[in-house]
Amino acid sequence: MADVATTAPSSPPAQRDRDLLSGAWRSLLYFNAYRLVVAALLLVAATAAEQLPQLDVGNRAMFLGTASAYVFFALASFASISARQPGVQLQLGLQVCADIVFMALLMHAGGGIGSGLGLLLLANLAGAAIISGGRLALFYASLASLAVLLTHAYEVVTAAASPGLFVQAGLLSIGFFATAWLAHSLAQRAVASERLAEQRQVDLASQALVSQLVMQDMQDGVIVVDSRGAVRQINSRAEQLVGPLAKAAEVPLREYSPPIAARLARWHANPDGGSLEPIRTVLSNTLTAARFVPVGPGGGQGVVVFVEDLTRVQAQVQQLKLASLGRLTANIAHEIRNPLSAINHATELLQEEPGMREHHGRLLQIIHDNVQRLDRMVQDVLRLNRRDRAVRETFLLGDFLRTFAAEFAQIEKVPGDVLRVRMELEPTVVFDRSHLNQVMWNLCRNALRYCQRKPGSVRIEGAPHSSGDSIAVRVLDDGPGVDEALRAHLFEPFFTTNSAGTGLGLYIARELCEANGATLGCEESEGPGARFTILIKGAVVRKPRRGRQS
Repeated sequence: MADVATTAPSSPPAQRDRDLLSGAWRSLLYFNAYRLVVAALLLVAATAAEQLPQLDVGNRAMFLGTASAYVFFALASFASISARQPGVQLQLGLQVCADIVFMALLMHAGGGIGSGLGLLLLANLAGAAIISGGRLALFYASLASLAVLLTHAYEVVTAAASPGLFVQAGLLSIGFFATAWLAHSLAQRAVASERLAEQRQVDLASQALVSQLVMQDMQDGVIVVDSRGAVRQINSRAEQLVGPLAKAAEVPLREYSPPIAARLARWHANPDGGSLEPIRTVLSNTLTAARFVPVGPGGGQGVVVFVEDLTRVQAQVQQLKLASLGRLTANIAHEIRNPLSAINHATELLQEEPGMREHHGRLLQIIHDNVQRLDRMVQDVLRLNRRDRAVRETFLLGDFLRTFAAEFAQIEKVPGDVLRVRMELEPTVVFDRSHLNQVMWNLCRNALRYCQRKPGSVRIEGAPHSSGDSIAVRVLDDGPGVDEALRAHLFEPFFTTNSAGTGLGLYIARELCEANGATLGCEESEGPGARFTILIKGAVVRKPRRGRQS
């Protein structure tokens, strides 16, 4: 994000006026440079006329004096332009009038209308019309025409020119008006084009600002990749999901995010498939999906990558499920628990009857066991309503896990060395103790069910995560592990591979973790057995205790 300026930016109209004024002064400077060049050439011609008879300048003394004065006027105009005093329009008017006067005098000294010096005024009139934006263009043409006609009339009166040259003077005057009108039209069109360009610039700037605001406020990450595969633009959400972008001119996508770059290559090869497969980010361990939209025909100008946070979508789905389960559990509590209690109580009374036959006792025991199983399922479903009632508190994770391991071994009646706790750090976490206790009981019971029950068969390990402020708590066992085909269904409700289970244990464990801002997942184990990981965010490390075990 760009830094905010400490001063308020100028309003667009004021800035535009300053830009126009600065351009007018620059044009006036170039116009005066042209004037100086013309005056200098005329001065050189007057000076060389004495050595070159073919250069007939008429009244040489008058021509030389006028050309010298013209040069000094051009030099003096540079000073006034640099000082920007008086205003640009006033200076332009004075300079054009001076051009007309000097050219009339030079034309008179150089032999009248036949000298052709009047044609030099065409460029002056055109330049004045363009610089002034077309204002006073015809007025300047009128002054030039009057100067030419009066000069020629004076020469006719003094018998210095032929009256027949009035036609040539009239044609030159018509040329002045034609040049002024053409320059006026071109200037007006240039002004209209400039205003349109300014309006388009304002519209484009507004659209770019709106696009940037929308892009930064999007809940999905946006990465703009050019045709060469370099990241050109990225929003803050993408940096949160994928990682911060280096402050370099161009960063290739394959260096910034190799998984997304690989999916992009697959998408280029097959645009109809393969782009929505989930990607787990390295920085935040978030499950995301990448969607690619080409820029231009066939994506020849680049690709826009939309990175969607699937955990947010899953959370929305879970909220809908919980809303439905909330209504369901209310009915279950009244419609199922009371009949189950009556059945269970009647079964216990029948089991206490004397003279009960053996096969009748077995049947009653089957009824009692299944009633208990249904009651556990109802209890598990009812716990789903309490996931949002998390009472989070701050405590030392290592002390909690060591206390839990001792209680677990005592209640489950297993040797204390079967379950071991190893903490690389002693972090302080914010979690609901009862929720974490229920999650750990579920994971450790599953691990104990499938492990070999040897010393260290079940291990609880705590280590820092690569995201920086997170702690990963892993529960590992030395059992057969989780089949790859079943791993995707482990956390689905009512999914179980144990005939005596309800299929809600892992589902409730994940819900409780998410209620405390943590995540629970099943990772691939480097050795035999299963590995479940709880990622607790916002942990604070107090002090390291290397290799401490219990």
